[in-house]
Amino acid sequence: MIIRPGDFNDPQIRELLRQHLQGMAETSPPGHSFALDLSGLQRPDVTFLSVWDDDTLLAIGAMKELATDHGELKSMRTRTDSLRRGAATAMLEALLDLARQRGYRRVSLETGSGEAFEPALSLYRKHGFQNGGAFADYVGSDFNQFLHLDMA
Repeated sequence: MIIRPGDFNDPQIRELLRQHLQGMAETSPPGHSFALDLSGLQRPDVTFLSVWDDDTLLAIGAMKELATDHGELKSMRTRTDSLRRGAATAMLEALLDLARQRGYRRVSLETGSGEAFEPALSLYRKHGFQNGGAFADYVGSDFNQFLHLDMA
């Protein structure tokens, strides 16, 4: 597996991002999906990465800088036919390495509630993330939850 910056012109990346946004819309009530679209991922405060096996895209993910010491995981998604191959773990570890390089003291994420989100929650918890309060501009609800990893 190779991790490299995501190329927004690549059709595989565009398709996986489309699937991600569609999946979030299908599993979250209106107004409760905070997934970044293409323009959101192209902002200067967002670093977008991709995981590849030769010429096949396996997963995408991003780190948004909230403050000089705080990052947020965004847009973590693995292709359905690439699940259970370690791509999500590779992506998460690459993003956490990026957080360490930047000197972040904390990495946070917002995700949904319900069965569809359990595999991702399991991955995050295996890497030390713990449930906590809302952060940044988020507001807690029955449809989302917040996880945090203290890097210090």
